Amino acid sequence: MADYQPDVQDALFLLQQVAGAGTTLRALPAFAELDEALTEQLLTEAGKFVAEVVAPLQQVGDRVGAQWKNGKVTMPPGFRDAYQAFWQAGWPALAAAPEDGGQGLPCVLEAMLYDWLSAANHGWTMAPGLLHGAYECIKHHASQALKEEYLSKVATGQWLATMCLTEPHAGSDLGLAATKAVPQADGSYALSGTKIFISGGEHDLTDNIVHLVLARLPDAPPGPKGLSLFLCPKFYPDGSRSAAHCERIEEKMGLHGSPTCVMRFDAAKAWIVGEPGKGLNAMFIMMNSARLHVAMQGMGLLDAAWQKAHAYSLERRQMRAPGGAKAAGQADLIAEHPAVRRILDTQRAWIDGGRILAYRTALELDLAHHHGDAQRRAAANRWCSLITPVLKSAWSEQGFAGASACLQVFGGHGYVSEWGVEQIVRDARVAMIYEGTNEIQAIDLLVRKVLSDGGQALGALLDELEPGLSEAGRSRSEQLRQITQSLVQASRQDAALPYAVADDYLRAVALVLMDWGWAQIAAAPGGQSPRWQQPALALHRHVLPEFGMRLAIMQERCRELQGSAPTVAA
Repeated sequence: MADYQPDVQDALFLLQQVAGAGTTLRALPAFAELDEALTEQLLTEAGKFVAEVVAPLQQVGDRVGAQWKNGKVTMPPGFRDAYQAFWQAGWPALAAAPEDGGQGLPCVLEAMLYDWLSAANHGWTMAPGLLHGAYECIKHHASQALKEEYLSKVATGQWLATMCLTEPHAGSDLGLAATKAVPQADGSYALSGTKIFISGGEHDLTDNIVHLVLARLPDAPPGPKGLSLFLCPKFYPDGSRSAAHCERIEEKMGLHGSPTCVMRFDAAKAWIVGEPGKGLNAMFIMMNSARLHVAMQGMGLLDAAWQKAHAYSLERRQMRAPGGAKAAGQADLIAEHPAVRRILDTQRAWIDGGRILAYRTALELDLAHHHGDAQRRAAANRWCSLITPVLKSAWSEQGFAGASACLQVFGGHGYVSEWGVEQIVRDARVAMIYEGTNEIQAIDLLVRKVLSDGGQALGALLDELEPGLSEAGRSRSEQLRQITQSLVQASRQDAALPYAVADDYLRAVALVLMDWGWAQIAAAPGGQSPRWQQPALALHRHVLPEFGMRLAIMQERCRELQGSAPTVAA
């Protein structure tokens, strides 16, 4: 089937007409000269690059995959040429500062680019996916000497970077990490240990790779507060190679075009980034940046699966659709069958609703970085803190579940590789796991960000959203407030309860946000056209009713805690 094609006009509608990006960005001095014409030109060129250069490599990346031999990784045919064209055209440097070799453009444009790249070729996009987070980490925490050597190379994408956190015994619990960093007489450190699941730990896309590694100093206390962050390149400035070795790459369910490496550091020379014992603080800059990108991966992969399913539904004829006008013995397009329409319109509701929320979140990042008013920056940071885990969890889950639903449109054809949709399902699954599992995102939202202040930050967010909601939407918002207070009270009796219902709580928040996002689409000029009305109907018929189920689960758990026996059907 045809390769992925970004829909630039739909994206511009959501960005400009719905999210009001032009007004928001022009109010910031850093972007005062960014008008709608320039934005359209930039996104049009981005769409061309994605469609013409990156998307055609999707299947070869899956079928050939990254190849490991004697510690070296060779990427699939065409991957290196595409990446070299990518960084030399300036795409990785969109949001980096001009003084660092970047273009100084808004975060929202970078987010849109990576949405499309993930849709076109998730495996290839894994390589540059960590660049912006690595750039921010080095920029804000590294010494001046490290900045002079590495910052512009990472900012422009000339060199790629990794995030080395996980160890065989330390996955989500980073406090168990045991990699050691021993101080040396020249001020450097010798890194020793093994890291696993390192995306792009070894490859031939760029001439150097900058590893950012969590490790423990000899006198460091146990737990996460004992971790420091270190920079260890593949090659040093004098051309010598570091003792950072790729022992193997994992055989995976999907993402065959991205090498997932086991990295061994044998007293590899490295330099500390930031203060001793503050490694997680520095690394979280990368992780928070990555989490928004993972949310965009879910939306992009779902869009890619939807495009294939939609195109197939307009070609395949099977049976007569209920109420169809075809004569007896003639078959209708499956796009006319209600069961298929429900699948396609429901997934479209998730894609478009997610994108307006993601665009708004990226705009809030721009406001947090550039707005002159401290209170507005604080509000932007509140939005990003609450919304990012919701986007990462809900849309990475829907990226997988929705892609599987789109595969269903093909029937048996979807299960074979010829049509390409089964690859999307396989590739999408990992997004629910990496950059903090979805369960951890839910716990982060409910326990750390909502219950910790008695629901005040969430209440302030709902105050902002409610004027844009329908009457039914405001009712759901009020129910969310009430269950939040019930959980605040219940958590004082049973500290484990919030952890048990965190997934349900996050999904309830996601549905309120989806409702708000679609209300903004409906209120925008052009938002009542059939293009937007059909998925909006699917949202109300097939998506939002889930809110009642999630609410009931949480209410029942609170009642159980109060001593009411749960009702169990016979």
